Amino acid sequence: MSQNRRAFVASTLAAAPLFIPRSAWGANDRLAFGLIGAGGRGRYLTENFIKLGAECVAIAEVYDNNMTAAAKIAPQAKQYIDYQALLSQKGLDAVVVATPDHQHAPNLLAALAAKKDVYLEKPMSHSLEQSQQMVKAVRASKQIVQIGMQRRSAPSLIKAKELVDSGVLGKITMVKPMWNWNVSKPLNDTALPGKLDWDRFLGPARKRELQPMRFRSWRLFWDYSGGNMTDQGTHLMDVVQWFTNAPGAASALAYGQIAKSTGSEVPDVFCAIFEYPAFMATWTLNYTNSYDNDWSIQFQGDEGTLIISNEGYKVWKEPWRDLNNRTPVLSMAAPVPIETHIQNFLDCVKSRKEPNAPVEVGASAVSAPHLANLAFKQNRRVQMPTFG
Repeated sequence: MSQNRRAFVASTLAAAPLFIPRSAWGANDRLAFGLIGAGGRGRYLTENFIKLGAECVAIAEVYDNNMTAAAKIAPQAKQYIDYQALLSQKGLDAVVVATPDHQHAPNLLAALAAKKDVYLEKPMSHSLEQSQQMVKAVRASKQIVQIGMQRRSAPSLIKAKELVDSGVLGKITMVKPMWNWNVSKPLNDTALPGKLDWDRFLGPARKRELQPMRFRSWRLFWDYSGGNMTDQGTHLMDVVQWFTNAPGAASALAYGQIAKSTGSEVPDVFCAIFEYPAFMATWTLNYTNSYDNDWSIQFQGDEGTLIISNEGYKVWKEPWRDLNNRTPVLSMAAPVPIETHIQNFLDCVKSRKEPNAPVEVGASAVSAPHLANLAFKQNRRVQMPTFG
């Protein structure tokens, strides 16, 4: 390792300061937002937006039970079943979109037409083609759009990215993102309690009779999502590309199986292999086992190895087989907060500066997972298409 690298490594041993929320919006200067999609994720985001000083003034939701739960968080918010009606409410500064994937593009395009800033949950799009359309629409507007990939605003990952940029790992040849949860089980298709507007849920998806499991577990059906591949893969493949300064994957192979999620269309155990110009990446997910629980990404270089996870990061020197190198030479213990990412959006709404995860990042992040889904469905190696 060079003297400059050693100096940089020494300077990073001190942990980054913890995130301290600030009151970005005072009593007379609070961001008024509407929530589109009040499921579990939408309610979680709403709680954190409110905690950081924003005010939820409107909620659009197609399922009564979700609306009831959201109203407990924001009892003053006006309630809608039609998100288009929400967008016409006066005094609305921004919207938080937490609908299923297949609604993201319509929701975003409608919000832009209404001249609202948008915090849009990941994955940004339901297809590679939609990504292109969404980027063009945002760039034709003056709106601030943040994609909900909170790792882009996490202090521990920002510090780890600086380490990689310093050259501490040397030449990176292999990256291994992984996600393990023991959560997979047969889908529940019993009758839904409460009233659901099924047609509004379907939106642009093909029409069919109501199957309760399609609403309860929409992430496990291709009509409404990219499955587990894009749900978690968007987060992890974004970090892979961010840390390596890599363009989108050139090609992908994928294999998966439905092990325990009976009734699902998408695999709950899978592996994808991605080709990049200078390295390869293997992305695995297993929802039937909790060993090394949660997510992690291993970056293997010829001078060191970096492992990042929800607990922080650790760096080991090469060669690891040397007993003196079995202890990490660098580490930082820190979770990935949502608050820093939301705060970045709030700051950018006021400053009109680019957020940490703009639409170009959102499109790039989901591109490799979309490619892997195409490879899985076609049972062959698929190359990234060229868009005009």
